[in-house]
Amino acid sequence: MLDLSVIILTYNEELHIRRCLENVCPIAKDVFVIDCFSTDRTQEICTEFKNVRVVEHAWPGNQAAQFNWALDNVEISTEWILRLDADEYLLPELVEELKKEIPTLPQEVTGIELKRRHIFMDKWVKHGIYPVVMMRMFRNGEGRYDNRLMDEHISLQSGHSITLKNDFCDHSLISISDYCRKHINYAQREACEVLTETYQLREVPVQATHLGKQATAKHQTKSGYNKLPLFLRSFAYFLYRYIIRGGFLDGKEGFLFAFIQGWWYRTLVDANILACKKACGNDKERIKEYIKKEWGIKVN
Repeated sequence: MLDLSVIILTYNEELHIRRCLENVCPIAKDVFVIDCFSTDRTQEICTEFKNVRVVEHAWPGNQAAQFNWALDNVEISTEWILRLDADEYLLPELVEELKKEIPTLPQEVTGIELKRRHIFMDKWVKHGIYPVVMMRMFRNGEGRYDNRLMDEHISLQSGHSITLKNDFCDHSLISISDYCRKHINYAQREACEVLTETYQLREVPVQATHLGKQATAKHQTKSGYNKLPLFLRSFAYFLYRYIIRGGFLDGKEGFLFAFIQGWWYRTLVDANILACKKACGNDKERIKEYIKKEWGIKVN
């Protein structure tokens, strides 16, 4: 067993939570499920595992804030912390790599970046965006999420990170209809982030010392992407993922994954931005009010 605590944020995750807990409980000393008052069997399933503790906390508006609340309010005694979603799990090869590497890491290594493998409609989508490298593990006291509504990343307070060779999986079991409905909500949050950056609707906090190589590059790329013309950029992004990065090699599932995430979702983001601009022009206060009224998001 590793000197490791796992934090999982949940709301009505009975479809996924057992698989996730069966995956991490054998290797972690403690597992903290931060639950937003689920009405299904999520909490009941958690009680079947001895090293799982359920902590209820009202949803603060985004995952970054919920995770940071857990860091500040849950008693974590282990050296390392891992963040997972309920629909994610570690591959056996990654588990073995963690067992080998964790005990031997020097103190200056304070974060671990992991490669995320997307399983879409039960198929590994090998092209388009794979691998997505994310900071998901860090030494206790060294990591926090940056202040974003979408595309949030863990940043380190000191030290540096390493990247492991093996993958963890993002493997949602929800229907394609529910998958699309989730992205409608994501599109509003992403549109809010773009408008916030464009009009400087809130003060941007000073970044911590280390955000991860791919995360840093991604933020820089998105800043350039957001300067491109609405709608044209979403089509270009789809072509990049599907043609240039080889998404077409993954068959029908690869097309749907690239279309939903790379074109349809990004087009929804632009549609929300256009609607806001048509209603508010460039008036910052009106934009903030629109975001709060129409999307239920308060810009701090």
